[in-house]
Amino acid sequence: MNIPLPKLLVVDDTPANLVAMRHLLADSGAQLFEANSGNEALALCLDHDFALILLDVNMPEMDGFEVAFLIGESEQLKETPIIFVTAAYADDINRIRGYHFGAVDYIAKPINDMILQSKVRVFLDLYKARAELKSALATLEERNTQLKVEMAERLRIEDRIRYQATHDMLTGLPNRVLFHDRLLTAMQRAPRHGHGFALALLDIDGFKAVNDTHGHPAGDALLQAIAERLGDGLRANDTVARLGGDEFALILEDVVDDTSLLRRCEEVCTVIARPYLLDGSKGPFEANVSASIGIALWRGQEQSDETLIQAADRALYRAKGEGKNRCVMAS
Repeated sequence: MNIPLPKLLVVDDTPANLVAMRHLLADSGAQLFEANSGNEALALCLDHDFALILLDVNMPEMDGFEVAFLIGESEQLKETPIIFVTAAYADDINRIRGYHFGAVDYIAKPINDMILQSKVRVFLDLYKARAELKSALATLEERNTQLKVEMAERLRIEDRIRYQATHDMLTGLPNRVLFHDRLLTAMQRAPRHGHGFALALLDIDGFKAVNDTHGHPAGDALLQAIAERLGDGLRANDTVARLGGDEFALILEDVVDDTSLLRRCEEVCTVIARPYLLDGSKGPFEANVSASIGIALWRGQEQSDETLIQAADRALYRAKGEGKNRCVMAS
């Protein structure tokens, strides 16, 4: 901890007194400044942070009381301790007046060397202790700030890792892990809310041809565009996930009946079948694909998540076998 030398200001209009004080305070461990008038003392106070001011009371033009008053009026200087040096120490009225103007102590002239050095040492030690405390607090504050930054960065990294563990990196959709979590949540919530839900498994018809003909970057761009359309077309409480390759899953909440459910899935088919303008290895092209969807309505607590997935998967297999680009309800 690097604490700078404390600064000590001696104010006296008599040169011989300044020389004497300089000699007495040479080994004080402080950087010594001198002023021979009140105005010079105030000017030095504005440029330096003094640990202590030894202020002569009897000076022409501006006496020590006036200097102390002006120092006490300044927000920057008012905490600076002042010891009055005066031949009128025995004058109680002047002593009380000095305390009123901010003096912390008096030293009588002629000066006793031991008393002067002892009192100065006390105030310099106090200044050093305050400076050390201030430095320690600043270091602590800096470390706290650093810890906050490190904690924020750690939380950001943890959030990023958690996101990567539960989301598909290509499309940003929930992945298979988060899909299963959302599916179990839907199964737990449905009995309490009184509405059913359905699982729809979706395969993209014609995706392999786009991938093989126009390259994997074009295939990735197509999957991203499909994911965006699926997200835009669903309700806020529905879930769309990418299970892998060109396979997606939809968890459709608040299902009232089979007819409305089938209509919702047919709308998804219509959205997916719209052309996609993409860039491929051979230049810009229009991709035309469709979706086959297998739908399974959750039948209640007796049905497990795996049973529901298998029912939707069988319905998807039927949709592809019956000509693709269609929705099939599980029987």
